[in-house]
Amino acid sequence: MSDIHSPASQLNSQSTRTLSILVENRFGVLSRITGLFSARAYNIESLTVARTSDPGLSRITMVVRCESLLAQQILRQVEKLPDTVEAADLTESNCVERELVLVRVRAPEGKRTTLLTEAEIFRARVVTATPDNYVFEVTGDSGKVDAFLDVVRPYGIDEMVRTGKVALRRNLSPKHGDADPVQAG
Repeated sequence: MSDIHSPASQLNSQSTRTLSILVENRFGVLSRITGLFSARAYNIESLTVARTSDPGLSRITMVVRCESLLAQQILRQVEKLPDTVEAADLTESNCVERELVLVRVRAPEGKRTTLLTEAEIFRARVVTATPDNYVFEVTGDSGKVDAFLDVVRPYGIDEMVRTGKVALRRNLSPKHGDADPVQAG
């Protein structure tokens, strides 16, 4: 019997937040930032980090499951760190989000054509093929990636890897809390 007030059920009832943090590309920055989350016992569901067009800066994109208020509190603390340039919650802003998955799917001889037809609907790209399986690459929002995995799961997923979400505002203007010009008015 499950207690609806257990930590696991509370975690599942919270929405995910997409956080974007621009930092100076220095040793230990990622550790300090993730430490703020682990100190509060919040799990980071996905994490991507890469250099930006400026080699001295990196962008960290995190997906965390927590309330908006907690995300804002942590972001304020992140902004106080010396190597942080900007920190924002992109969850409700006008942004582009993408994720990549590579997945090895069993492809028995009699089902290969059907599998390829279904994969084509998602614009999945065959990266490699063997007589026994295909490795597909799918890029899109998390919903598209999840839907593709639901479609190929009955064939048998041997192995997969996901990048985690990356996100970028559609335009430069709004800072956190400002109205998004596309949706305002």
